Amino acid sequence: MGDPMPCDPDGKRSDILSNPFLSLLFYCLPAIAIVASGYEPVSRGWRTGIWTAALTVMGAACIANATRCGRIHCYVTGPFLLLAALGTLLYGLGVIPLGANGWNVIGLTILVGAIVFCCLPELFGKYRRS
Repeated sequence: MGDPMPCDPDGKRSDILSNPFLSLLFYCLPAIAIVASGYEPVSRGWRTGIWTAALTVMGAACIANATRCGRIHCYVTGPFLLLAALGTLLYGLGVIPLGANGWNVIGLTILVGAIVFCCLPELFGKYRRS
């Protein structure tokens, strides 16, 4: 995949997660949208659209962040969140059957996966060394 774009030695200045506004925009607001639309009054169509869009935004931001500064966990969470977006879209469209609790299964998978994939990779360091 090549070296990340040149940045400061520890990657912090170009790290999206070091910028409170960008963190809010690309991670917090999409996560809030997922939680807020996860309740019963929200239709399947709206939930599918909101979750798919939110997960796509978060996944793309992670991949961009991995490229920008080499943030270790972003190499894993980016693809994970994009796969979750695809799974959400396919479930919402009725392509994959997950049963009556499918949204709960997807939500729990996203929650556990995001926590695990954000924490474990950074045991080996925060930024990839070029």
